[in-house]
Amino acid sequence: MQRFHRIGILGKPDDPEVAETITRIADHLARSGRTVTLGSDVVEIAADLPRLPRGELAEQMDLIIVVGGDGTLLHAARSLAEHDVPILGVNRGRLGFLVDVSPGNLSEIDAVLAGELIEDSRMLLDAEIQAEGEIVSRGTALNDVVLHKWNTARMIEFDIYVDGELLNSHRSDGLIISTPTGSTAYAMAGGGPIMHPDVNAIALVPICPHTLSIRPLVLSADSTVEITVSPDAFEHIRLSCDGQEDLGMVNGGRIVIRKRPHKVMLVHPPQYRYFEILRAKLRWGDTNLG
Repeated sequence: MQRFHRIGILGKPDDPEVAETITRIADHLARSGRTVTLGSDVVEIAADLPRLPRGELAEQMDLIIVVGGDGTLLHAARSLAEHDVPILGVNRGRLGFLVDVSPGNLSEIDAVLAGELIEDSRMLLDAEIQAEGEIVSRGTALNDVVLHKWNTARMIEFDIYVDGELLNSHRSDGLIISTPTGSTAYAMAGGGPIMHPDVNAIALVPICPHTLSIRPLVLSADSTVEITVSPDAFEHIRLSCDGQEDLGMVNGGRIVIRKRPHKVMLVHPPQYRYFEILRAKLRWGDTNLG
């Protein structure tokens, strides 16, 4: 029994390779009798297909196909976070941890559309900047929330609290708060652990800490992380989600990060294997490294 009939397509804008792939996928889906709708911000293609803003697309479609790289899927996941629509990633980027379908293999898409798939629910983080009891800025992250210095070579100072209890005081270039999905991204480059996507945990990974005893720490994802920043550092820090959404910072503001109540659902072809992807992308066992 076919599971998906109304298909939405999102993709990296202004990319000729993405446009070519979207055209091929849309034609293939239309020939199989499916309804195809593009996001309103998708690159122009020859086919005259209906378009909808992302929110309406998510409400009306059974499945969203995202064409691009991991960054494109991260942006899509955040913009669709309010909805329960599953997401399938088609790789037109470089690394491709999250977008694992080959653009030339339409049979993988057909298998997913027929219900032959692996469901993969991924945790999201909510980040808030609060000041005087009000939420002044808010964002969502699939990979990570990053507190980082801005427009200065000096370290920044801040305190970290976990569920209301002081964890430690930091002098560093910043802090990465990573989901399991983000553990193979910026957090891994900072020396953080790789966490399986099914693990209910987050990692706090310091960025170039002044004290070498400050090490990455894994916490329960049900913890609430709060960060207070030294008063003289506000103009030199920023808070970002997935490296794409800048929440800025407010003088006297407090940062609160917690697990989002709802997850995002990724779907993969039936042959998808997480550890196989990990080996391939990180080139474990590659004798030609050098």
